[in-house]
Amino acid sequence: MIESLQNDKIKFLYRLNDDNRFRKKSKIVVVEGKQENERALQFGFEIIEYFLCENIFGDDLPKGKINLVNEKVYEKIAYRGSTEGIVGLYKTPEKSLMDFLPKENSSVIIVEGIEKPGNLGAILRSCEAFGIDLLIVAESKTDLYNPNVIRSSVGCLFGMNVFSCTNQEAFLFLQKNNIKTFSTYMSKEAKEIQNINLRESVALLFGTEHSGISDFWLDKSENIIIPMVGTIDSLNLSNAVAIASYEILRQKKA
Repeated sequence: MIESLQNDKIKFLYRLNDDNRFRKKSKIVVVEGKQENERALQFGFEIIEYFLCENIFGDDLPKGKINLVNEKVYEKIAYRGSTEGIVGLYKTPEKSLMDFLPKENSSVIIVEGIEKPGNLGAILRSCEAFGIDLLIVAESKTDLYNPNVIRSSVGCLFGMNVFSCTNQEAFLFLQKNNIKTFSTYMSKEAKEIQNINLRESVALLFGTEHSGISDFWLDKSENIIIPMVGTIDSLNLSNAVAIASYEILRQKKA
């Protein structure tokens, strides 16, 4: 039983939660919550060890190395406070976008320059729900394995084909696999999304709410829009991705 906040393992775990650079360098994914840990195991993530507060957890102990902690310590290491009583540490998987082989007629979502972990988590959740085959996070300003990404996605991150890379790497991947790219921004030439054939291999690209699509993509993609009839001219990024992902599913089911 670990009861001290000065315990070396607790200080290490707290730093993993608090420091993105340290977490990346350590190549460790911090996973909090029962459902999230179940999904990490289900999709093949390799467990290192667990930190459990039995007074909160109230379930059969998982298989693997277990560190028991009291409630005071758990509140310190848990991203969400005293909920569910389990934190797992997993090895960060080593994978490259260029090594990924997409299936025929793949549906790809690309988000460029995303900053908010909560937004990325919501996007992952929509992509998983609507059957998107691949999510590419280009020029990301947030860590793919940020605890808030995992929390917001309810663990959907673990079952998705998702890669973080540069714009150039994303473009080379799309070229290599003959995937047609459409970018979403306002222009007179833009076609409405429902009039585009999304049943073939396509990638839909979304920029940030603040600055939109970068110049890198303007001559490398065709322009589409989600039709709107209100006075507002843009949507929240995660909402736009959800609508577009549903339109892909709608066309494929039709």
